[in-house]
Amino acid sequence: MKLRESGENYLETILVLEKRNGIARAVDVAAELNFSKPSVSRAVSVLKEAGYVTIGAIGQLVLTEEGRRIAENIFDRHCFIKECLIQLGVSPSTAEEDACRLEHVLSEETLRCMKAHYIQNQAASSPEEKK
Repeated sequence: MKLRESGENYLETILVLEKRNGIARAVDVAAELNFSKPSVSRAVSVLKEAGYVTIGAIGQLVLTEEGRRIAENIFDRHCFIKECLIQLGVSPSTAEEDACRLEHVLSEETLRCMKAHYIQNQAASSPEEKK
């Protein structure tokens, strides 16, 4: 099943909450995304049916292997894009907002080329290269 942007955002948010708090609950996802609890409940049901999330013993949201793979991919894309934008001089707050949108629409090819360019430029500007 191809996830839409909203599904990817939910999975990424669960991952971020796990990293930050050690646990992700539906109420935390609602607060993080500023969504209503019923909206989050519906989205969690859809993600459960698709096999991306399960509910843990204490009611927490648990990413399945596939859900975690997708969440980590989106999170990595987000962090990379945000860093690139900041390096270009974009303010951190704008870079954060733009990365949230761009992470979902950039093709794998574009992202791969951006990473190659970024790595090449980092290597060219490293102190080792200037000796």
